[in-house]
Amino acid sequence: MGPQEHSELDMFSFFEQTPDLVCIAGKDGYFRKINQSVCIKLGYTEEELFARPISTFIHPEDKATTAKGRANLLNGKPLVNFQNRYLTKQDNIIWLDWTSIYFPDKQIVFAIAKDVTERKLAEAEIEVAYKKFKGLATHFKKTVEKDRKYFAEELHEEVAQLAAVIKMDIDWIRYNMDDLSDFLKTRVEHALEVSSLMMKTIKRISFSVSPEMLSEIGLNENLRWLCQEFSILHKIPCSYKSSRFADMLSEEMQIDFFRICQEALQNVAMHAHAKNVHIKTTQVGQSLTLTVTDDGIGFDVAAQEENFGLTQMRERASSINGWLNVESVLGKGTSVSVSVDLPLTVNVEAR
Repeated sequence: MGPQEHSELDMFSFFEQTPDLVCIAGKDGYFRKINQSVCIKLGYTEEELFARPISTFIHPEDKATTAKGRANLLNGKPLVNFQNRYLTKQDNIIWLDWTSIYFPDKQIVFAIAKDVTERKLAEAEIEVAYKKFKGLATHFKKTVEKDRKYFAEELHEEVAQLAAVIKMDIDWIRYNMDDLSDFLKTRVEHALEVSSLMMKTIKRISFSVSPEMLSEIGLNENLRWLCQEFSILHKIPCSYKSSRFADMLSEEMQIDFFRICQEALQNVAMHAHAKNVHIKTTQVGQSLTLTVTDDGIGFDVAAQEENFGLTQMRERASSINGWLNVESVLGKGTSVSVSVDLPLTVNVEAR
């Protein structure tokens, strides 16, 4: 090492006071100069650190990505916010965040690293907590849907059958009791109409509580039924335009799409004063979007951020790694959309 290089390396003493790790490494992959923080963090002496290639201190799982980053560095691409793990002499793991520059004329790398171990551990704890929360939310959601399905089946199989029996008995009376007065005949006819209406209402409520066999007939048919039912009940024209990719979502995603559409339509019926509603599922790239649009009075989205219905829809979208978007202009209607990435196994190019 020449006098000039010695002089340049002596300037390194200015960095001795920083808690960050500062080092100069040769192109050969060995440390040439380090500050005391490197020794403190890794637990080695200068002699021990100089005696071995730098790669031997790197966590085995990070060696490949570090080697790739180093190759880019030597080809003139500075490393900024590059994170990897090192093993200390006591076999502890520390996370370092590097900023490195290569000087080709000197064939040396100047690098500064911050110890971000505490931050990474905190992020890991948050990730674990998030996964636990998401798991609990998914479990709760599945339990609720299971209970809804049971209730819908009981409603459809038990109550609807009882209503059917009542209708049959009334029908029998109508055909087998010729001596009924006109008044009683009118009451019997009315009872028949009411029992038929009751059976239809039970079927509608049953479907609303738990959509029929999403895994068998698919999301598209269920949304189409929901749209038709909305038009009949609220006397508001509702159209549905479908994408075949909607039926390729998992059953959990299909249920959440259905529930979000259900909630959006309920909001339209209660608040929008709309004349028309349009529902559509569209695919763009690897994403599928369900959109419910109305031409009603609109509302101030910012003022309704804490609205229970909007919060519920956002939580449902988040639970399937989706995202909800609400756009509304006073006097010009509202658009509610939920988007989710399609499974990678779905080939969106094959049409």
